[in-house]
Amino acid sequence: MARNALYAQSGGVTPVINASAAAVIAAARAHPEQIGRMYAAKNGVLGVLAEELIDTASMSETELAALAASPGGAFGSCRHKLRFGKELTRLFEVFAAHDIGYLFYNGGGDSADTCLKIAAHAEYLGYDLTAIHVPKTIDNDLPHSDCSPGFGSVAKYVGTSVREAGMDVASMCGSSTKVFIMEVMGRHTGWIAASSGLASGEGNLPPHLILLPEVTFNAATFLAAVEETIAREGYCVIVAAEGIKNAEGKFVAEAGGTDAFGHAQLGGVAPYLAQLIKTAQGHKCHWAVADYLQRAARHMASQTDVDQAMAAGTAAVKFALAGERGVMPTIVRTSDTPYAWTIGSVKLEEVANHEKHLPAEYIRADGFHITPAAHTYFAPLIMGEAIPPYANGLPAYPVWNFSVVEAKLEAFNTAA
Repeated sequence: MARNALYAQSGGVTPVINASAAAVIAAARAHPEQIGRMYAAKNGVLGVLAEELIDTASMSETELAALAASPGGAFGSCRHKLRFGKELTRLFEVFAAHDIGYLFYNGGGDSADTCLKIAAHAEYLGYDLTAIHVPKTIDNDLPHSDCSPGFGSVAKYVGTSVREAGMDVASMCGSSTKVFIMEVMGRHTGWIAASSGLASGEGNLPPHLILLPEVTFNAATFLAAVEETIAREGYCVIVAAEGIKNAEGKFVAEAGGTDAFGHAQLGGVAPYLAQLIKTAQGHKCHWAVADYLQRAARHMASQTDVDQAMAAGTAAVKFALAGERGVMPTIVRTSDTPYAWTIGSVKLEEVANHEKHLPAEYIRADGFHITPAAHTYFAPLIMGEAIPPYANGLPAYPVWNFSVVEAKLEAFNTAA
């Protein structure tokens, strides 16, 4: 007998997270003999706890296509560390009330841990649940996968932005700004910052300096590199990961406080560096923080990234229907030139609470740029333009307004 399925997403969104969601829904529809209703949780696991479930059967094929080409997280997301006890009990009460036999949980490393805990608790309870983790993270730090859906599009956005900003600075450096700093996401890993090195091409184009969490930040060495670059090029463009650390292992720009998962809140590495340069060298500096712009730029998505995001969503359903549990689809690179890839899988125990760091062989000897090996790795991931529909000069993104199904249980207070 067909059982119902539930899709939920967690953590920060990506330019292609909705593509994975659309692929999961489409794949589930193709197997009505095994999957009955396909629900989506409103605002991730918080929506499950609140019993706010969306019946995706109301979405037409045209709407599914529009979903795949939309930024943000159409069904909503959250940062919430699922608590044992009342919350986990409530989760399975909702599953039972709506006959949920399949869970597709879309997220990064913390979400993989949540999915693993749900799968383990289902086994403990003797509840028949097939839980599959759908990969996504712009940080590209999910282990055992060549890349993570969401990363390629962010790399394309960051590379494009720093190339364009670099041309701006170059045109004014004779009488105005000498240094431009672009801060990008990357708490513990420098994948995003490193990918900006693609914009340098084969010459000395920006970014001239890249600051990575994998390389200890030394102010004196950094300032010397800035001065040498200005002497050589007339200006200096820098891309800095938010998570760069000093010799004591402390974040250079730790803002204080933590998020729901205990991660330090970061912010302000770009203005910190700008002030450092201005004070020590007197150069006029401008800075920018890519922040949400980098992870919301669906208009600049990589076609490779879109294809991989949809393949991961489709594979998640395929694995579930084949009886696999507690796994995550992975991207397996089979060739660099021409670039080729396929889908594999990995057990969640090997993903949860693990991070994939930028390899040492991808970092130039001086620590300020990438190597040819890194260029070979990054280059295919930004290929292809997946341009969304436009109307009146702007992307024609839908405004989603989903209704939730009638609740079957009493209300639940997550704050209790």
